[in-house]
Amino acid sequence: MPPSNTASGPHAGQPVLAWGEPLGKAPVVIIMIHGRGAGPENILELAPALGHPNATYLAPRAASNTWYPYSFMTEIAKNEPFLSSALSVLRSLVSDIESAGIRRDRIVMLGFSQGACLTTEFAIRNASRFGGLVAFSGGAIGPEGTTWATEDTDTANPFADTPFFFGCSNVDPHIPEVRVRESAEIAARMGAKVTTRIYPGMGHVVNDDEIAHARAILETLSLEVLRS
Repeated sequence: MPPSNTASGPHAGQPVLAWGEPLGKAPVVIIMIHGRGAGPENILELAPALGHPNATYLAPRAASNTWYPYSFMTEIAKNEPFLSSALSVLRSLVSDIESAGIRRDRIVMLGFSQGACLTTEFAIRNASRFGGLVAFSGGAIGPEGTTWATEDTDTANPFADTPFFFGCSNVDPHIPEVRVRESAEIAARMGAKVTTRIYPGMGHVVNDDEIAHARAILETLSLEVLRS
């Protein structure tokens, strides 16, 4: 059984879908966050391509399939209470995974579009050593001029070499390239090992090269688990 959603606010009680091994039976967990207008079923379609069927894949659902109503570049207050509720979904899910005996440094968070923005924002606000972060077409949330600060760290290197991957088109109609690069720089300053790929002329999709980078993060994590 996947963990229940104990978050607060508009997204409370929405289901969490699962694929692969049951929670607690595999040493690695991948949290997959869907985009606007999609659902967990859509993002879980990427799971087989990631090449790690012996991991646990968990995908929460947003209420009405939308994590927050407006652009991720708008004033944060306009996206409330949905944004805070969405962040609480991820916080609850990470807590449940840790309660099942899986350390945070064996949790990989992966999102697409609105899900990638939510994933990035959550990681920055809750910075610590994760197993990895993959943002397909997304970046940190907030209008131009936003200053991001962490909530849950008192160190200068909170990500402690967590591998991050940011991939996006240079002409994405929803995600400005400048915000992708800005997000990558923020993560790097906080101690992440960041890889960024900007794809000329690509649409708002996930391409094979991005999947390959995500697979590489999972393969490295799996090797680290075997050595431990």
